[in-house]
Amino acid sequence: MTIKYEKTIGLEVHVRIKSATKMFCSCKNAVALAWEPNINICPICSGFPGMLPALNEEVVRLGLIGGMMMWCEVNQISNFDRKSYYYPDSPNAFQITQLYNPIVGKWSVKALVNGEEKEFWIHHMHLENDAWKLTHVWSKTLIDFNRAGSPLMEIVTDPVFTNEEDAVEFLREVQKLMRAAWVSDADMDKGQMRCDVNLSIRPEGQEEFWMRTEHKNVNSFWAVTRVIKSEYKRQLKIIEAWGEIDQETRWWDDDTGTSTSQRTKENAMDYRYFPEPDLLPLELSDEFIEEAKKSLVELPIDRRIRYLNDHKLQEDDARLLTADYELSNYFEKLFEITKDAKKSCSYITTILLALIKDSEDEIKITDLKFQPEEIATVINLVNKDELSSTNSKLVIEELFNNGWNADEIVDAKNLRQKNDTAALETIVDEVIANNTKQVVDYKWWNENIFWFFVWQCMKASRGQWNPKLFNEILKKKLG
Repeated sequence: MTIKYEKTIGLEVHVRIKSATKMFCSCKNAVALAWEPNINICPICSGFPGMLPALNEEVVRLGLIGGMMMWCEVNQISNFDRKSYYYPDSPNAFQITQLYNPIVGKWSVKALVNGEEKEFWIHHMHLENDAWKLTHVWSKTLIDFNRAGSPLMEIVTDPVFTNEEDAVEFLREVQKLMRAAWVSDADMDKGQMRCDVNLSIRPEGQEEFWMRTEHKNVNSFWAVTRVIKSEYKRQLKIIEAWGEIDQETRWWDDDTGTSTSQRTKENAMDYRYFPEPDLLPLELSDEFIEEAKKSLVELPIDRRIRYLNDHKLQEDDARLLTADYELSNYFEKLFEITKDAKKSCSYITTILLALIKDSEDEIKITDLKFQPEEIATVINLVNKDELSSTNSKLVIEELFNNGWNADEIVDAKNLRQKNDTAALETIVDEVIANNTKQVVDYKWWNENIFWFFVWQCMKASRGQWNPKLFNEILKKKLG
């Protein structure tokens, strides 16, 4: 009988906290990549002997908000621990982290996977400082201290994932959560969010876990997918050959799509954890926790589901709007004015985002030269048939490039459609009188020629009159 094996996956997600300064010193935090190595450093983050850490209150506040966005249990008293390394990872040869009493405990993150809402359980989230950056050049290793001491949240899941789709959607949702609450930019390309992938396989239905491996610092969603698929195949091949899986840390080469053994996987004893002697226990007051709660926002997934259920938006539109919380906020403001969810969404996703994408400058939705009220004016004019859909795009392009006022742009460019029925009938009468042959053709069942009359009417009115009314009047008069 062929044995079927299933994947068991746990994730450790490192998210760079978006504080102005580092975790234990006043150096600039490596939120974005510095233009030069070793410029944001001091004796504390460089590991000089005798230098003592001073905990950054803003790091604690933002970390607490990040945990609350996942609805995790808040621990009012937490402790810092020292984690020692025997490989060159930190200037101190140790990391300050939280092993035994982290700042927040269990709860979960919801995500939509192929249209199905799933819940993935968090074991805990703790605070810790980042390591330096090593660059290996031929026979030498270059060290950049800019990243050393930057604050991290490490989100540790339970081993709840059984496939790469679930794992990636969970990571996407974590990224959106942290961005929505302004806790982190969580840009994987800039190292602001990294993921350790722990994976083991076992026969389907078996409860006991087999030996796992860890791939550290996987830095893209696509790489996470490839790591899981590759490691599953590697472990399956070993098991089917009656071999044993080594508990180890492996290094992933994204260029070749392969991994190699890096070192034996450590356990807590190897790290020689002990309470950090230079930091007191972290005690959060009720007032501090309540103040942090004020920064919580609606979860991106809750907005997405609301857009689907209440506004009846398409799945792709709801996903696109909630991928960027500022974009979602813009939609919220626009809908509040127009009360037209579908048109508000359409003008943002099909016109505004296209202009942003095609712009030579790096523009965010918050950088626009006009307010949502101007697009609301454009939508209102279209709904009242005072502006054609085609011309509405011209107005938004002008707003995008130069700002100004939608109503004034419409009038300055002679784009406002006129709806004077009597005047329209006069134009229709003239077109019919000047095109008698076409009238005869139309009445002999050549209905395709109808659009000739519409075009002639629009030409005579210089495109400033309502084509819908022309249609209605022409059908009435032509019979």
